[in-house]
Order: sequence, then structure tokens, then C-alpha cells
Amino acid sequence: MSQATDTPSPDVRVSVDVSYLPAHSTPERRVFAYVIRIENCSDQTWQLLARHWDILDAGGRETVVDGEGVVGEQPVIPPGGAFVYNSFVTLEDTPGRMQGYYVMQDAWGLRARVPIPPFRLEVPGERMLH
Repeated sequence: MSQATDTPSPDVRVSVDVSYLPAHSTPERRVFAYVIRIENCSDQTWQLLARHWDILDAGGRETVVDGEGVVGEQPVIPPGGAFVYNSFVTLEDTPGRMQGYYVMQDAWGLRARVPIPPFRLEVPGERMLH
């Protein structure tokens, strides 16, 4: 995967909505679905080329995921446009956290990183032990 340059992030906003899936979870494997909305607020067209995730669970296990595109696509998002997709993640110990970035490219081939804000993966009503 090509590295993004040190170009400032374009005005592309990422929002995340997370849901715990109890019907698909066990005490050893908690499953969370998330819906991501990528909104292009800039005056340029951007294409999402790649993704990078840092996933951390309550047991201190870190997982790094790098890959091309999202859900098998490398969407082109025009000015004012948005791309929405859903995916899932499993954790051994909750609560957990995910964050990362997308590598985006404009029409001239300029690449930039768009941050994915950190979000928590927690089971509703679960007691936190410190």
C-alpha cells in the first residue's frame, strides 16, 4: 500500500455509529456492527483507496488492519457527496476501542490521510472493572 503524503487532510468528515450484536456474541467473542458515513465537504472529488484500523480490547490485545478500499470498493466521493457502509468487528474482552484513517486521493493523484475518530466498543450495561 502506498503511503499518504504529509498533505493536510481534505475536508472529508467521518462519523461512526456502533451497535453491539448480542445474538451473534458469546462471552468469549463479542460482536459489534458499525456504520460509517464519509462525507466530502470539500470542493474536490476524492477517492478512498485504502483503510487502516487500530483495534484495542480490554485485555490489551492490539490488532492492526490495513487493506484496500472498504467493503470491496474504492468509492469516488464528489464534492457534497457521501459514502455509507457497514462492517463488523469481534473482540475477546470489552470494552474496546477502534480508530484509524483512510488514504484518499484527489483527481490529480495527490494522496492524503483522513482520520477516523476513535470510538468505543462496549456492551450496554456491562460493568467496568478497573
